[in-house]
Amino acid sequence: MPNKISTNNTMASGKKGARIVGSANADIYVEIERLPKEGETISAAHGQTLAGGKGANQAVCGGKLSYPTYFVGQVGQDAHGKLVTEALEGGGVHLDYMNTVSAAPTGHAVVMLQSDGQNSIIIVGGANMSCWPDCMSDDNLEVVRSAGIVLLQREIPDFVNVQVAKAARTAGVPVILDAGGVDAPIPSELLNFVDILSPNESELARLTGMPTESFEQISRAVIKCHEMGVKQVLVKLGAKGSALFKEGEEPIKQPIISAPRVLDTTGAGDTFTAAFAVALVEGKSKTECLRFAAAAASLCVQVIGAIPSMPDRKSVLNLLQSL
Repeated sequence: MPNKISTNNTMASGKKGARIVGSANADIYVEIERLPKEGETISAAHGQTLAGGKGANQAVCGGKLSYPTYFVGQVGQDAHGKLVTEALEGGGVHLDYMNTVSAAPTGHAVVMLQSDGQNSIIIVGGANMSCWPDCMSDDNLEVVRSAGIVLLQREIPDFVNVQVAKAARTAGVPVILDAGGVDAPIPSELLNFVDILSPNESELARLTGMPTESFEQISRAVIKCHEMGVKQVLVKLGAKGSALFKEGEEPIKQPIISAPRVLDTTGAGDTFTAAFAVALVEGKSKTECLRFAAAAASLCVQVIGAIPSMPDRKSVLNLLQSL
């Protein structure tokens, strides 16, 4: 598969915009000291409902980083749909291609947030996983073909992602697929149209069936991804940072930019992926893209909530300048 990533003047100008095709959820947060054991009932210190979903998270991140961003997704005709819509609008996201459906509720997730900032999440797909047309309209595919970059995730049906990625590829538009979402193999047809696959360690292990506990093991698992057809793999390593693997080249490593406090890691991976994409389409080097994304993720984990924690461009640049 040829590498479609481009840094020509049209791409670097950032005028074409990002297209985020993916999920939008209402995230129902419960703050707990620890996860309950089987059959056990525990009390939450606090609970609240905030907008989220991997697609919406990445869209707001792009919008708050002052990059023109369009969200293509679905919400229901309910209070959660209104919550998500207002959050997207507040993040500067264009909603020309977001659809409100009557046959399914807005997707939602239960986020069990532990006192150390780690989380466990249960997702209910709702409108994210149903009511999609078998064939996307030419209007929606045209907005993909005219993009500067396209971001996909796995909280919507694979057949939608395949259509979008194929349309982007035919137009020479780079596609980044965040591996987060449904725990199932990625169709080879989808991988054939993806320029950069972005899993975390556990997702990489599930996708390849290989251990990912050490960097050497991660490198071997990435080789299997290359064999599956993806030439570039952007691995999010949590507290160990990140690494970009391009077939035939040495990996580029990026340590984390330490945060003074970690309140919530929800959305940190989405922030990282979206910030990397924005930097890439603006013409930055891969090393600069990784550093920009690390700074954005560092700011994200200092705020509770996914969409509420997305940093703006000024904050990211100020953090980078302070290092």
